[in-house]
Amino acid sequence: MDAVRLDKWLWAARFYKTRTIAKTAIEAGHVRVEGDRSKVAKEVRVGMLIRVRQGQDEREVVVEALSDQRRGAPEAQLLYRETDDSIERGKAARLARKSESSATPDSRPNKRDRRLINRLKQRFLDDL
Repeated sequence: MDAVRLDKWLWAARFYKTRTIAKTAIEAGHVRVEGDRSKVAKEVRVGMLIRVRQGQDEREVVVEALSDQRRGAPEAQLLYRETDDSIERGKAARLARKSESSATPDSRPNKRDRRLINRLKQRFLDDL
């Protein structure tokens, strides 16, 4: 086998749970092959550079092997190699998200805090 459809390869490499979801992501422009948007039936070959966006994460991978069958996760990880830049960007993004989420208060507001919040809300509503 020297080429596989893009949607099949993404599904076999476990980037997306179904081929339909892979197809939708490709059509939405979340998958780029060699830097360009592509179509679902684009033929993937060994050595190609694919950029996949999943939620907030964007991964850049190099195709190492081809498969059109979905197998276990350890086998699927052998189909690609993530680039060093992609790994570093992912670590930085995870760290940034983690630091943003730590801005939540440690506990619920007590009675005094709730009164202050209600007064602030009331002043805001009175100004409208």
